[in-house]
Amino acid sequence: MSDRSTHWDNVYATKGETEVSWFQDSPAISLDMIRSASPDHGTAIIDIGGGASRLVDALLRDGYRDLAVLDLSGNALEAARRRIGAAASTVDWIVADVTTWQPPKTYDVWHDRAAFHFLTDPRDRAAYVERLRSAVAPGGHVIIATFAPDGPEKCSGLPVQRHDSASLAAELGSEFELVETRSEVHHTPWDSTQAFQFSRFRRRG
Repeated sequence: MSDRSTHWDNVYATKGETEVSWFQDSPAISLDMIRSASPDHGTAIIDIGGGASRLVDALLRDGYRDLAVLDLSGNALEAARRRIGAAASTVDWIVADVTTWQPPKTYDVWHDRAAFHFLTDPRDRAAYVERLRSAVAPGGHVIIATFAPDGPEKCSGLPVQRHDSASLAAELGSEFELVETRSEVHHTPWDSTQAFQFSRFRRRG
């Protein structure tokens, strides 16, 4: 098991889903951007670093049928499966490091809230983008949310790389065009605040 996997398994083994700073009861911006990207409920969607996030619950309630959640932590994904119940059997749960994962198919929407910003090594970011390019179909959408430039410098004891839409565009390259960007002041479960930015790109072609 990689050091990253060990770290996140320990986090989810020792904390409940509502005890982590990134917890959202209602992932409103993510859901709205996914709906805007592709209202077709047959759309293939993957949530990168989804962990125990409630986004997959919301997408299932919306009627989306082709869903995958990838995370380093099997503990996190198991917590989500238990919470969702029988409907969890319709979701593809993937325990993997996105920087070494080999996508088995292409997706129409790639969503990532608060995973990419942990990649502080340029080599890891390049590996992430290589997988993204393999996984996102032409015309598909990429939604990445990270700490904004005025957001925290660390999360869960780890350093982060903060971004805005311009730095994300530079990482993804010219084949991805920026469609929209939004700001969010996220309130943690203990009511501190964190500045996030959400950017949505469309793959040309």
